[in-house]
Amino acid sequence: MNDYPSRRQFLTSSTVTTASLFAAAGTSTSARAEIRSGGRIGFVDNNLDNFHSRTYLRILQEDLKRHGFTVNGAFALEAELSRAWAADNDLPFFGNMKDLAEQVDYFAILAPSSPELHLQLCGMVLPFGKPVFVDKTFAPNAATATKIFAMADRHNAVVQTSSALRYTAVQDHVNDIGRENVKHMVTWGGGSSFEEYIVHPLELAISCLGADVVEVMRRGTEFQSQLLLNFTNGRTAVVNLYSNARTPYAATVTSDKATKYISVDTKDLFVRATRGLIDFYRSAEPQIDRRETMAIMQVIDASGDPNSLERFVKV
Repeated sequence: MNDYPSRRQFLTSSTVTTASLFAAAGTSTSARAEIRSGGRIGFVDNNLDNFHSRTYLRILQEDLKRHGFTVNGAFALEAELSRAWAADNDLPFFGNMKDLAEQVDYFAILAPSSPELHLQLCGMVLPFGKPVFVDKTFAPNAATATKIFAMADRHNAVVQTSSALRYTAVQDHVNDIGRENVKHMVTWGGGSSFEEYIVHPLELAISCLGADVVEVMRRGTEFQSQLLLNFTNGRTAVVNLYSNARTPYAATVTSDKATKYISVDTKDLFVRATRGLIDFYRSAEPQIDRRETMAIMQVIDASGDPNSLERFVKV
């Protein structure tokens, strides 16, 4: 039996990257001014007792407390277990979404290991028209992701999604040299399964190269998987996910001038990701191109096509 490292071990021991999404929404000037001054967040989950809920709560209460964003309540599908967790963390637990919505300005849909529940949870919060963050992976497939965006648009609600790996030194370097100058990338990541963790190294690539993926090929379906991505204008990426070994998150970025290897420091990874969350709430505007979220979902879909093991398939 393989001894797979836990989520906590993978996300706090080596190197990491981040991912994301949004839907356009109208928000009044007065509402935006109120949002910029801080605000109240509601956690929504299937079971609140998970690494992401604990980490985001701690960072908002400690590292980024000065920004004035607080978690004012929570709701979860698994009410009994989640109510106990909320009590242990001095967090009000609400038995229905309407009562929670009256106490918060924004929602954070977590359930990071259960993307199949995100459509259901979005259906419960988007009608309130408040900004909504959806944790990784956004949806189980591109079709469901499209439904979530359409639902957000109907309710004039702003939506964003991301892996923590969108907020790393890799993106800092790409910003420094100019995204338009990136010709090729290789990204690495680990985790207990391809299905849950491929979003991380994939987010590293898409957040730097953009949404214009043309085709994808997959090599390997067991513990070592590799995605070959062709983008427009001859740009390329290789995305590696190794699920049977402790693999640091990292990337190489190639321009016409140089190739640079960059490891991801996980010590402040979630602090940076939470800053991104706060920026989203403050602006109540999309901070991430929706097309990039859809590109990630479409690549994941394509990697599940048996034909992708034999040849490139269109995205």
